[in-house]
Amino acid sequence: MPLDRLKVLPQYLLPQHLLTGIAYRIARCRNPLLKNMLIRAFVRRYGVDMGEAVHERPVDYRDFNAFFTRALKPGARTLPADESAFASPVDGRVSQIGAIETETLIQAKGRLFSLGDLLGGDRSTADSFRDGAYATLYLAPRDYHRIHMPIDGELRAMAYLPGRLFAVNPASVNVVDRLFARNERVVCLFETGSGPLAVVLVGAMFVGSMETAWAGQITPARPRAIRRECYAPGRFRYRRGDEIGRFNMGSTVIVLMARGRLRWLPEWRAGSVVRQGNVLGTVR
Repeated sequence: MPLDRLKVLPQYLLPQHLLTGIAYRIARCRNPLLKNMLIRAFVRRYGVDMGEAVHERPVDYRDFNAFFTRALKPGARTLPADESAFASPVDGRVSQIGAIETETLIQAKGRLFSLGDLLGGDRSTADSFRDGAYATLYLAPRDYHRIHMPIDGELRAMAYLPGRLFAVNPASVNVVDRLFARNERVVCLFETGSGPLAVVLVGAMFVGSMETAWAGQITPARPRAIRRECYAPGRFRYRRGDEIGRFNMGSTVIVLMARGRLRWLPEWRAGSVVRQGNVLGTVR
């Protein structure tokens, strides 16, 4: 823990949004020499499996961001046949998974945060997930960075909540209080056959942009002010496995379900590696 504190300390002093803005511009630079060099270096550094990508060569991408949000070949990820299966929305690693204790979620050992804070003070929405189920999924740099629906549902609302941009790596999660409720985030609310579902995209240092399938690029936002949108029933319907968003650089997704609607499979625990489409649990 003291080592984690030392690693995280500079983040409190750095101009988080300025550095993230610089990363945003570099990631979209189309100079062939620069973007090919960045992609090759990134693949070597993080061991990215390019064999599963639709485009395997760095020269096939217009910029670094196009590589980072790369599409996968058909069949690279599979969905369960069981209609009651709750599929992982992303590739990544389980940070936490379990039950919401009234309104409290576990961030890390000894660190908690609340539903109300995570959802930007929206009491009505927070109440709908009291004593429900949640999973926090961390996307490492090497992971596939598109986000998919875990079950069928209709989009009902979206909220952009401005905030800090602390890193979301394990060291930061262990040290920064209420990290996921302090960072910039996009809350997506769906109505499903098993009740309300929330998919929360959490921004982080160097995550220069988050986007959704229905609204396009959400961040960077100007001005950085709370923005909420509501959608008519049936306007945006998504099947399990449909792409609903992406991180332009990596971060974290938190999924929430109402009380008694989702049972996690016992094999999933903190530290488990998941791939998009893996069955995390079953819904009622």
